[in-house]
Amino acid sequence: MALVNSLGSPTTKLANSHHSAHLARIMRPQVIIIGRPNVGKSTLFNRLVGKRLALVDDQPGVTRDRRVGQASIANMEFDVIDTAGWEDEDAASLPGRMRKQTEASLEGADAVLFVIDSRAGVTPLDEEIARYLRTNDVPVVMVANKAEGKEGDSGILETYALGFGEPAPISAEHGEGIAELFEGLWPVIGAKAEEAAHTPPTTEELSDEELLAQPLKLAIVGRPNAGKSTLINRMLGEDRLLTGPEAGITRDSIAVDWEWKDPATGDVREIRLIDTAGMRKKRNVTEKLEKMSVADAKRAVDFAEVVVLLLDATQGLEHQDLKIASMAIEEGRALIVAINKWDIAEDASSLFNGIRFALEEGLSQVHGMPLFAVSALTGKGIDQMLGAAFEIRETWSKRVPTGALNRWFDDALIANPPPAPKGRRIKLRYITQAGTRPPRFVVFGTRLDALPTSYERYLVNGIRRELGFQAVPVRVVLKSPKNPFKKN
Repeated sequence: MALVNSLGSPTTKLANSHHSAHLARIMRPQVIIIGRPNVGKSTLFNRLVGKRLALVDDQPGVTRDRRVGQASIANMEFDVIDTAGWEDEDAASLPGRMRKQTEASLEGADAVLFVIDSRAGVTPLDEEIARYLRTNDVPVVMVANKAEGKEGDSGILETYALGFGEPAPISAEHGEGIAELFEGLWPVIGAKAEEAAHTPPTTEELSDEELLAQPLKLAIVGRPNAGKSTLINRMLGEDRLLTGPEAGITRDSIAVDWEWKDPATGDVREIRLIDTAGMRKKRNVTEKLEKMSVADAKRAVDFAEVVVLLLDATQGLEHQDLKIASMAIEEGRALIVAINKWDIAEDASSLFNGIRFALEEGLSQVHGMPLFAVSALTGKGIDQMLGAAFEIRETWSKRVPTGALNRWFDDALIANPPPAPKGRRIKLRYITQAGTRPPRFVVFGTRLDALPTSYERYLVNGIRRELGFQAVPVRVVLKSPKNPFKKN
């Protein structure tokens, strides 16, 4: 996404779990978008958050999990939740489980946007949804979408029979009728929205220490059916994300804010967990919707601070896993590898050592990457993995004092002086740390275009080994002073 706002801020409570987190307060009003498939719920969601965050396609059933974004209409700010299309299917089926997720979204909601397709008019399924909503105490604002032109006039009139008052006729695709939507929402959530009008500072305005105090942005990535959603549900202690035996259930990248109690210290720490769609080999991804899901997952990696690559213990490490890991490293993210389904792994010790060796061989960009055996079924290894995620974020965010950095640099040059190609010396003068997250360094000198790649690797490996940047990507840029006599 860039996902800075797209992943929203749902908060969840642990119940009957080996973790002990509590429900964090969400001050912004929560508004749920509900309707049958293909009435334009995700298009409306994207319109309200001001970005194309939810996947949108002509085929019904694209959205499967709840997705949260920060919305604003005329300075009325609220959290808006996109939900799966409401279908009348068996509770055990995938559409039935999607409906259960939608029903769960109503808990704690401040308002519902009940969306119908005004061109299609009120259908029997719309009437069923209306009956269900009348059994809840959540205020309902009726929304007649696709109301541009005159084709939706009759459908708009039909909505009065559902018993939710005057509808807001809109066109989510073209941005029409947002003023009418505001008029419908303001009496319901306006007072609470005014109380929550304070906007927190962006990450660009925060110091390194303040960034570390922010919730850890942790993305779970991997191939389809590795158990990403199941693992997150285990952490949360509830069925927050849709799971099942079908591969590729997750399509959108979904974030859940959560509080985790570190058993080692007793501290309660905030985490934003990001579930992503499974990433198959590129040649196997042919459908438009899956391509969109994979692109969405890649943007989730951009948003994250730490990425957990989840492997399936029954399948081991495959080339596709290394490609996903390389993508995360190239984006400068801190990376952890977790082997899921450890409770059913065969020859576990040999498997663990084999995967560690393959990672060291296949990912030469980083060494000493944290590797954990976990089980989404039993909860094994989850606390250790999360503790390591906070530690590696600190490393990823670390800044080395200039004096210590240049003392290391001088020692490195003495131990292994730069080469002198064709008898001409390459002079490396000093080094500075240009940034963090990931750590970035600039080396100043002359004739740097002649410096061999092997010597650059020597410097990068030294920074990792001697300055404590093991297991995180390190960037080194070479910079020569401008020649005042050189013509432009």
